Amino acid sequence: MRPTSSAFAILFAVSLIAAAGNMGLQSVLPAIGRQFDLSDTLVAGAFAISALLWTFASPVWARLSDRLGRKKVILIGLSGFVVSMSSFGLAATSGLEGWLAGGAAFSLMAVARCVYGVFGSAAPIASQAYVADRTSPEERTQAMSLLASAQGLGTVIGPVLSPLFILPIIGLAGPMYAFALMGAVVLAIVWIKLPSGDVVRIPSASGQRSDVGKGLWKDRRVRDFLLYGLLVTGAQAVNISVLGFHIIDEMAETGTGLTQAQPFIAVAMFAGAAATLMVQWGLIPLLRLQPGALMRWGAGLALVGNLISIAAPGYYGVVVGYAIVSMGIGFARPGFTAGSSLAVEGHEQGAVAGLIMSIAGLSFLAPPVIGVALYEWSEPAPFVANSVLLASAMWVALRSKALTAMVAGPPSDVPPASQPGPEGNR
Repeated sequence: MRPTSSAFAILFAVSLIAAAGNMGLQSVLPAIGRQFDLSDTLVAGAFAISALLWTFASPVWARLSDRLGRKKVILIGLSGFVVSMSSFGLAATSGLEGWLAGGAAFSLMAVARCVYGVFGSAAPIASQAYVADRTSPEERTQAMSLLASAQGLGTVIGPVLSPLFILPIIGLAGPMYAFALMGAVVLAIVWIKLPSGDVVRIPSASGQRSDVGKGLWKDRRVRDFLLYGLLVTGAQAVNISVLGFHIIDEMAETGTGLTQAQPFIAVAMFAGAAATLMVQWGLIPLLRLQPGALMRWGAGLALVGNLISIAAPGYYGVVVGYAIVSMGIGFARPGFTAGSSLAVEGHEQGAVAGLIMSIAGLSFLAPPVIGVALYEWSEPAPFVANSVLLASAMWVALRSKALTAMVAGPPSDVPPASQPGPEGNR
């Protein structure tokens, strides 16, 4: 699969709209929680259940993508995204307009996020496996980096567009309706245009596809990649969850209200997303870094960004620190994603994609709640905790035998990942 192909463009759009919707929601969620007069920690904690469901659902979707086919699982995931975002918007509107009490409306919003927790991992898992099915090991790092960059672009689009959809009647719920509509459009495009069924099936070594991936999380080939990913994405989750509350509080000192603070949150998120895109679209292709180098640069830069947030409090320090953290994540995520994919065989691609998505769920389970609770206790505390996590990730990247072996590149006889299940014409 070439990055210029129509199929890759469609998968790019799938990842982009999911990232845009989630970051758009993340940009308005602190203001909604404050308007409902809820504690910051409760707002973060109410959505931990969504991350928990994501974690448990990810391996299931990985296996189903092997059995049902990548395209069908992408369609299921996008459908869940549309239902979740539209339901979240309706619940938020009910609370903001006074149709329901704030606590009741927020409970319904949490239920809507649970829908995303169950179905949200399906599309990115199947998209990653779809790309792995159709690329050689030599091409995969670049392809995975480009696919990951869709998430970076989505994090630009989401927060930038969100203030535009905060309209007089629907208010802070407007962005959710807009992203639900965009998701429905992408869903139709996938259904009509995404090709499938053109990859030769290669059965697993055991001959039992249902056994593929069992215990893979403790396999020494991928264990260090997963540990590194958990540390880095956990720190990122803290940064993302604290950001909105932090900026609202900084702007409140200047007399800026909740709704008026939204553009300032958007600017900070835009700076972070732009930094990620600069890395993934510019520096990675230019420098042609391999997974080990990507992971070392990623942890190091994210560590520096958190140290800046400690040393330079204030709005501009928040923006600069968050942008440098995002640069680090821009290096790190394609590093451990491509590295884990290259470390396993073709029939294990769906399973390793499921593990990567499980990490995404785990990182948004406890870390955001702990991070926001630390922030309520002391402003620098979450950034100090992140510094410890990222220093640990750097140690893994420098000392891991699996990463050291990866420096030499993947063996030339590793076949491209296969598609284990028939998908039909679409």
